[in-house]
Amino acid sequence: METLAALIIGVLTAASVYLMLARTFMRFLFGLILLSNAVNLTIFASGRMTKGHPALVPYGADAPLVAVGNALPQALVLTAIVIGFGLLAFALALAFETFRRTGTIETDELRFAEPKEDTQQ
Repeated sequence: METLAALIIGVLTAASVYLMLARTFMRFLFGLILLSNAVNLTIFASGRMTKGHPALVPYGADAPLVAVGNALPQALVLTAIVIGFGLLAFALALAFETFRRTGTIETDELRFAEPKEDTQQ
């Protein structure tokens, strides 16, 4: 199972780098979201992908009696999903406002929207 997860992580990372090297802002944004999904899967896979019982300690015992699932990677991934969704919403609003003001989201064309540099100082 870990081999399949590693293969999927590699494919997601390669696809995200390919998209992030594109010249459009939307492709870059989709690549960033794909990269965050690859990182989330990496964190989730680090917590062992085996079946386990809930992390409950019986009354009077010092530790769980059977192998338990690690809840920390699950909590980290859940937090990262929420943060990633907030980043996506902000970036989409930024892209929409950029398109509304300039009429394009091509990165090469957006360079011309920057103010001219003052070379005389």
